[in-house]
Parts: sequence; structure tokens; C-alpha cells
Amino acid sequence: MATDATYETYYVPADSKLPIFASLGIFLTVFGLGNWFNDLTAGNESSLGVWILFLGGLVMGGTLFVWFSKVIEENHAKMYSQQMNRSFVWGMSWFIFSEVMFFAAFFGALFYVRVLAVPWIGGEGARGPTDMLWPDYVPEWPLINTPDPSLFPGAKEPMGPWGLPLINTVLLVLSSFTVNIAHHGIKENNRKKIVTWLSITVALGVAFLFCQAYEYYHAYEALGLTLNAGIYGTTFYMLTGFHGAHVTLGTFMLAVMLGRAIKGHFRDDDCFGFEAAAWYWHFVDVVWIGLFVFVYIFGS
Repeated sequence: MATDATYETYYVPADSKLPIFASLGIFLTVFGLGNWFNDLTAGNESSLGVWILFLGGLVMGGTLFVWFSKVIEENHAKMYSQQMNRSFVWGMSWFIFSEVMFFAAFFGALFYVRVLAVPWIGGEGARGPTDMLWPDYVPEWPLINTPDPSLFPGAKEPMGPWGLPLINTVLLVLSSFTVNIAHHGIKENNRKKIVTWLSITVALGVAFLFCQAYEYYHAYEALGLTLNAGIYGTTFYMLTGFHGAHVTLGTFMLAVMLGRAIKGHFRDDDCFGFEAAAWYWHFVDVVWIGLFVFVYIFGS
């Protein structure tokens, strides 16, 4: 017959207002982003949405910082059992799975547009001819010659893969190796190795974001690749923009892990916080490789 000692104590945290603030931050971020995009599409470069987006980012960043701090305090207070740790593993696994499905929907939209919608509009397949509506339309990808250039002026040329996109690919692939080396540092109890290689990983993430910001500036100013440039522009920014948001979050997570590593928090048998951030980072890297292949190489 099992005794009480057979079962572990499962820590149940107290009520918290942090999920409310996280929801507020997400709402402000999405609301501001939507307003900003709408204003850009309408040709209004001065948008209140930018400031709402910035405020949402601050609220979300501050909430995550406080939330992470609380979890770290509880972990150091030995409140977590092995059962609780397993719940963290499953929680992070399902979170990453939800992100996989998120990007699967976006890649599915890109596939639908390229393989089905563009040929249909051009009169191919079972949809019938459409040359009476757009006689000059050519069904090809990337869609530079849009069906209605007066409403959606196409980009001057597509974004090629061999400039900044290739540099960003190298940065993210390298970062996967550096974060893995940092993980080995934890297993070896080598604090210097952890901090050094994790610092390099964070620096590579920041460099990626700067390169992507410059790429967007170049796309808007030099190539005319805007959100108003038809379906090619919207799919390009939808996929690369949301990936950039995930890189931002992943860099933030790794920066928190770097601060913890500097304080000496991680041990070989207690480092899931780092491992969860590394899982997320590897996921972000894999998604970028898919973007580089299907958006940049086969999309230019």
C-alpha cells in the first residue's frame, strides 16, 4: 500500500495579475501593429500605431521580466518537484508545437497563393479565363506585375537571397552552434564557457535584427517592396516580420539566461530554463532556413 512519502509535493503558485498584464501587452502590440500597417498602406507615414506598438512591447517585456524573476525565485527556493519540472517540459513542448502550426499556416498561405491563386487569376486551371478583367496580367511568381497596378503597384524587383538574407542565414546558423556550445559549458560546469558563448549567441541575435531592419529599409526605399505591393509584399512581410518578432523574443529570453549564467544559476541537473530558451532558438533558426529557401531563393 502506497504511503504519503510515495508522492511528491506539487507546488501551486498563488494568484497572479501577470497574465492580465501579458494579455494587455499582447493586445497593445497587435493593435498597434495593425494600425501602423493600415496607415502605411494608406500612405500615412506618421502613425500613432508605432507608439502603441512600442508601448505594448514595453508592457510585454516588463511583464516577462517580472514573471521570469518570480519563476527563478521559486526554483531557487526548491519549490519545484520533478513532477513540476515535467510540466514545464510539456508546457514548452506544446508552446513550440503551437508556434510550428502558426508558421505552417503562413507557409500554407504562401503555397496557396503561389501554386493555386496566381495561376487561377491568370486563367489557368478550372477557374476559367480572366483576360477580360486584366489583359496584361502575367501569372508568375514573384508577383511584380500585379493584376491592378493602379491600386497595388508592384515592387521594382524581388528581394534576392544573396545579400543580407544570406548574411542573416549565416548569423542564425552560427547562433545555433554557439548556444549549443554554451549548453555543453553547463554540462561541464564551465562558467566562463557558458557566459562567453551565450554572449556571442545574444550578439548574433541582435546583429540579425539590425540586418533585417536595414533589409526592410532597403526593400521599401530602393525596391518599392511595400505592404501595398500586392500579395508578394504582404506574404514577404507577413512571414519575415513575424519571424523577426520571434527572433526578438528569443534574443530577450537568451539575454535573461545570460544574466542568470553570470550569476551562476545553472547546474548540470538544474538548467531547464536555459534548455527551454535553446529549444525555442533552434526552432527560430529552422523556420528561418525554410524562409530563406521558399521566400528568398524560390521566391525571387
